[in-house]
Amino acid sequence: MLIRTMAAATAAAALTLTPVAASAQQMLKFAHVYEASEPYHTCAVEASDRLLEATDQRYGIEVFPASSLGKEVDINEGLGLGTVDIIYTGQLFAGRAYGPIAIGGAPFMFRDYEHWDAFRNSDLFEELSQGYTDATGNHIVATTYYGNRHVTSNKPIMTPADMAGLKIRVPNAPLYMMFPRAAGANPTPIAFAEVYLALQQGTVDAQENPLPTIQAKKFYEVQDHINLTAHITDALLTIVGGPTWGSMSEEDREALTTVLQETAECATQQIIDKENELVEWFRGEGVTVNEVDREPFRKATMELHMGDMATWDQETYDRLQAIE
Repeated sequence: MLIRTMAAATAAAALTLTPVAASAQQMLKFAHVYEASEPYHTCAVEASDRLLEATDQRYGIEVFPASSLGKEVDINEGLGLGTVDIIYTGQLFAGRAYGPIAIGGAPFMFRDYEHWDAFRNSDLFEELSQGYTDATGNHIVATTYYGNRHVTSNKPIMTPADMAGLKIRVPNAPLYMMFPRAAGANPTPIAFAEVYLALQQGTVDAQENPLPTIQAKKFYEVQDHINLTAHITDALLTIVGGPTWGSMSEEDREALTTVLQETAECATQQIIDKENELVEWFRGEGVTVNEVDREPFRKATMELHMGDMATWDQETYDRLQAIE
């Protein structure tokens, strides 16, 4: 397993390290669990040249996709250890270290994309990010739109009753279990890299992810239905590890932050574009895409927002809901 992981990392480096990047005084390791074809990765690869220019060749970026430096839990831990410098991660994984930051990844927390966009640019999000830094020493520098998460399955999911007893794969972070539990399903944590095989072998009956991810990971090959539940308006946090941040000058920190924010906007726009076109693409591939009345799912889930799974307080919740 170790040899395989090292080989994958070496292969990923060969794919992402450009000749100009090789001239950087220091290469920053940017790790994530997504495919090399996805906007998160391609936009990150493009960032290296901009960082080289902005820091007079002091820093470049080497991007390691597809869990080649570890699963999501591993790369989060790697930030503090200094084994990775930058990561993409879900808010619920960051919430393992600082609970309130997870509120942005909870199901039916946002009314729509505009509500989410206002939140990521709000004083509340800035305060939550600072709380995460205080708890971990790591720095959230950008937020990328990941897409609306939808349920895939081998049967139509039109109401919460259709999910009763359904074994559904969720990421290995507790709050991902909120929506399945609200709908009566059986949430099953499985690492991202193992989901396709788990669906193919019937270890789980369903999974949930945004349309671009369903396409990139080819989940539609082993699931007949995509059910447009849009239960989470999800995002990825770009986080710079504390050891890396502490080693950089203020000038280079500012340059890195600017470049990573530009990277987030690059990927966000591409994800929006993909979401707009993929429903028809999936139908063209023979997948049944079901339009779903989200209200019964939303109502059932909102009853759990301030329950025992909440990692935020009432004031934080009320402030988020009040954002226009």
